[in-house]
Amino acid sequence: MSLNFQIAIAVGFGGAFGSILRFYAVDYVHKMQLGNFPFGILLVNIFGSFLIGILYAYFSTHDVSTILKAFLIAGFLGGLTTFSTFALDSYLLFNSSLNYAILNILSNLIGSIFFVLIGFKLAIFFIK
Repeated sequence: MSLNFQIAIAVGFGGAFGSILRFYAVDYVHKMQLGNFPFGILLVNIFGSFLIGILYAYFSTHDVSTILKAFLIAGFLGGLTTFSTFALDSYLLFNSSLNYAILNILSNLIGSIFFVLIGFKLAIFFIK
């Protein structure tokens, strides 16, 4: 079995575990009825960002297999939240270029919200 295929399998399994955890975590927090703010998503995003920070630090100082990295970062944390990768990218940019870090943050936030709006409007247009 090729390394690329092994990595793809690792990402798939990690993604499944991360997605299942996100589903149950968000559902659990939602059942607490804390209002309309998406606390469950905020929780998994912050938790995922926390974990990617830990893993990045560990991977920077230890020899870890590419397959395990793919399982944990692209798979598990990607399934748990895509926000963790954005957070790591922003952190790394802050270390090299404040301007690029700010551009990255604003582009991701504004762009994501904008395309939610565009997707919503297009869907409503085609549903009618």
